[in-house]
Amino acid sequence: MLKTKLLSLAVLLASMPTASAAQPDAPIIEEWTVPWENSRPRDPYVDSAGLVWFVGQRSHYIASLNPENGSFRQLVLDPGTGPHNLIIDGDHTIWYAGNLRMHIGRMDTATGAIHKVAMPDETARDPHTLVFDDAGDIWFTVQGGNFVGKLSVANDQVDLFPVPTPRARPYGINIAGDGTVWVAEFGTNKLLKIDPATYELTEIELPETASRPRRLEVTSDGMIWYVDYAEGQLGRLNPESGEITQWPMPGGKVSRPYGMEVDADNRLWMVETGSTPNQFVGFDPRSESFFGRTPIPSGGGSVRHMHYDAATNAIWFGTDTNTIGRATLPSVSDGN
Repeated sequence: MLKTKLLSLAVLLASMPTASAAQPDAPIIEEWTVPWENSRPRDPYVDSAGLVWFVGQRSHYIASLNPENGSFRQLVLDPGTGPHNLIIDGDHTIWYAGNLRMHIGRMDTATGAIHKVAMPDETARDPHTLVFDDAGDIWFTVQGGNFVGKLSVANDQVDLFPVPTPRARPYGINIAGDGTVWVAEFGTNKLLKIDPATYELTEIELPETASRPRRLEVTSDGMIWYVDYAEGQLGRLNPESGEITQWPMPGGKVSRPYGMEVDADNRLWMVETGSTPNQFVGFDPRSESFFGRTPIPSGGGSVRHMHYDAATNAIWFGTDTNTIGRATLPSVSDGN
């Protein structure tokens, strides 16, 4: 009888998320192990019901996690789809980047039905990261094809804009409050901005030739923030003055900052993927200081993209160690 009780306890503990130790100015990190092994779960997004949706890049699926009970649900995509990223429109509609199959897909999560929007140019072979604009249309990067694209969701029209610098590898993408589209060019030391009215493309060169910006965010004051993966820096561009300021990451030049988000208090959050375990790091623009450097319990491997859920003041992320993670953030009054 005692053995049976111990086994039952072990099963219960195995189904619970692992968590990091709490520090006064650090997030509390929990992780749920994804039941499909080595599937590279990534790019989670929280829907209105609190379900956390993500893609399995290596195993070609879309799935959800219910963080209340730890249950998972999988919706299978076509073999070889290589989903890279997803975003959610309304209660049941997911848009995903079919990175290996040259399309953006729209899935009804209630039925699993999929509608595919093909890229109009065969060189736009790898839709990468998607983001909604205020009109509900989708802007996206095409890393290998060297495009930025816009999908008008009402009629499935796709417009592609070639990036001026060859092999620039347009990667992270975000939209400022004024509608300007901003892109990190991971293959070079430049950021790209696109005027949403005229579609004019302008590249901004960073101070160091070796810089490789990978992801970027926009704070409410209009500042553009980026992580420099190659040089281990956090950078800020003032789009009005053109001034660029950079801060070395706590982990130094080899820190390889990758996943990035901004919270409701305009604090920046990044993951240093150059260390094992990966380190989840906060930065306060008001004091211009880093804080709350916290190890990811599973190690992380790489955290590639993150999503802030304002309703719970938490950031969600996927890891190469096959987990979905939640970082519950400290409030500003908690010491930063």
